[in-house]
Amino acid sequence: MSNRQTSLFNLFFPFLRWLPELSDKKTLRADIIAGVTVALVLIPQSMAYAALAGLPPYYGLYAAFLPPIIAALLGSSRQLATGPVAVVSLLTASALGPIAAAGSDGYLVYAVLLAFMVGLFQLALGLLRLGVLVNFLSHPVVMGFTNAAAIIIATSQLPKIFGISVERTEHHYEYVWNTIVTAASETNFTSLSFAVLALAIMILLKRKMPKLPGVLFAVAITTGLSFALEYEKLQTVPVTQVSDAKISEVLSKYQGQVANSNKLLSSLNKFEEGSADYLAVQEGIEAAKAKQQATLKFIKQQKLVLVDNSQNAELPNQLMLASSVASGVKTDGNVWRFGSFADNGGINLRAGGSVVGAIPQGLPSFSIPSFDLATIQQLVFAAITIALIGFMEAISIAKAMATRTRQRLDTNQELIGQGLSNIIGSMFQSYPVSGSFSRSAVNIGAGAVTGFSSVVTGLVVVLVLLFLTPLLYHLPQATLAAVIMMAVIGLVNVKHFKHTWSVYRSDGIIATTTFVLTLFFAPHLENAIIIGVLLSLGIFLYRTMKPRVAYLGRYKDGTLRDAEVNKLDTCTHITIIRYDGSLYFANTSYFEDIVMERSAEKPELKYIVVDGQGINQIDATGEEMLASLTRRLAKTDVTMVFANFKRQVLQVLKNSGFFEQMGQERFFPHTELAIDAITEELDKGDSHDVTECPLTIACVVEAADS
Repeated sequence: MSNRQTSLFNLFFPFLRWLPELSDKKTLRADIIAGVTVALVLIPQSMAYAALAGLPPYYGLYAAFLPPIIAALLGSSRQLATGPVAVVSLLTASALGPIAAAGSDGYLVYAVLLAFMVGLFQLALGLLRLGVLVNFLSHPVVMGFTNAAAIIIATSQLPKIFGISVERTEHHYEYVWNTIVTAASETNFTSLSFAVLALAIMILLKRKMPKLPGVLFAVAITTGLSFALEYEKLQTVPVTQVSDAKISEVLSKYQGQVANSNKLLSSLNKFEEGSADYLAVQEGIEAAKAKQQATLKFIKQQKLVLVDNSQNAELPNQLMLASSVASGVKTDGNVWRFGSFADNGGINLRAGGSVVGAIPQGLPSFSIPSFDLATIQQLVFAAITIALIGFMEAISIAKAMATRTRQRLDTNQELIGQGLSNIIGSMFQSYPVSGSFSRSAVNIGAGAVTGFSSVVTGLVVVLVLLFLTPLLYHLPQATLAAVIMMAVIGLVNVKHFKHTWSVYRSDGIIATTTFVLTLFFAPHLENAIIIGVLLSLGIFLYRTMKPRVAYLGRYKDGTLRDAEVNKLDTCTHITIIRYDGSLYFANTSYFEDIVMERSAEKPELKYIVVDGQGINQIDATGEEMLASLTRRLAKTDVTMVFANFKRQVLQVLKNSGFFEQMGQERFFPHTELAIDAITEELDKGDSHDVTECPLTIACVVEAADS
């Protein structure tokens, strides 16, 4: 098999590298145990992250059964656990929030389309071998964003923790403030108790028995209690029991608005798409739906009570506004809120906390994502952001595990695996996924040897979808919120900020700026990322525009060192300049100014030696500047000499004709050879005494002897 065939074979079938290892029963057993262990963590986590993304919790299960299998089979990492993750879920909600209502049919369609677009971008990068583009997201940007995202994720779960309903706002900090204000008076203490219990279980097991899946225990215990205590508290009341005139009026108004919206929708087919009548009806539909949503929001905000008429068999309990009930009137003891209209025409009420509810049993059906050009244009930048952020998270985890296991990791192959997991997953109702740090740690900690462990994980999720979904009905939403908070708490790392500031202040500025802007712009997170990336590139360009320049002098041990740092004497006839940066269009003027300034400072200067050991690259602007500068200096009897230039730089100078134009005698492989040649040339003249030049070895030896 040729090298090209082998490369293509590994590209499409990388799992064949580890598949033969499963013949070892020990390896097979380890992978099965690890796969089941990860699944026990993944199932509740995936449901929690789907809710974070604004999707029904069971969409997390759809994203948890096929993507892990595809990523394991077609990626290069053996232990990376792929699936729903917190940061990608938050970015998904941020991308879809402005164009659709969370949980709506359109929102679900867009989430699946977004997964496809993310996968397509990742796959393209992998096939084109462009994994290096991920480096545009510098570590300070990612660190600042991740820390802020963790805080945003945690605070976004507060309404579920307190069991309250808070309207979304333009800025996340306003949403958090409204949550605190509402919680001060309307906290559902049963929901809060479930959240605290779940957190206590997970923290306790993590500290005392870290090998046990604390998330699974928290979910199992709180779900059992939720069922036993009838935490959800649902009741359907016939419309005839609504005795409050205000409630009846608003409900009738809402039903009328729904009927009007349906009437407009049915009339839309009578007109040609794009016509004036069609657009007018479409505008009317949007206005009707807006009124409908406003009325529904008002209804759901009302506190309702059921007046207790149990002693009068002929008079059923009457539904009234809590504010309308006179003091002393007996109620059933619950505060009810409107849920929806029942199929039989009644009203569904809720007095307890929110649970996951009914999960469709069975696997999601295969369907190609719906493509709409206008929506694609709205989502394209979000897709690129999620693709890069998600993959950077995945590859960071994969590299850490590859170092530990000493396995080969191919960044571009991992891009292909992650991309195909999103593309194929989207065809089975998955939203964007990535590699998970926590589950990957569980996977490798449980003894996973090959990617088969992720295949087992996916198969366990399949079994849950097929047979066990009824058991998840009573899972409290407060528990899922606690799971998310527990998962993201480790993303907040103050030590990393301190370390970055101590290493390089400008990187600390980038990290802090990205952190603050992410919090400020939330939920529009892409703005902070853009500014962070631009700031990183700007500071990088600023650094390269003025790289370090050293004037070299002869140290007492004979070596050439920075004269200013080491307080060394320099020669009046010869200057050696070491330029610690590439010569390109942005810094050629700076180099030219340095050289001309040095020439002006030393009237007797005859030679300038450019030590090129720090020059890695040179572009056309840099070459043109060297040619022009050499000619200008020659007019003042100053000769430029080049030493220590790297092969790739010399090749550019040869290709441009500069090398031939200057002459081979101007180029030296080492700076010492250049000094020897120059001093020999100066020695020939009568007007230059080089015996006193501090750059000569003889001068250094004489100084040392004295």
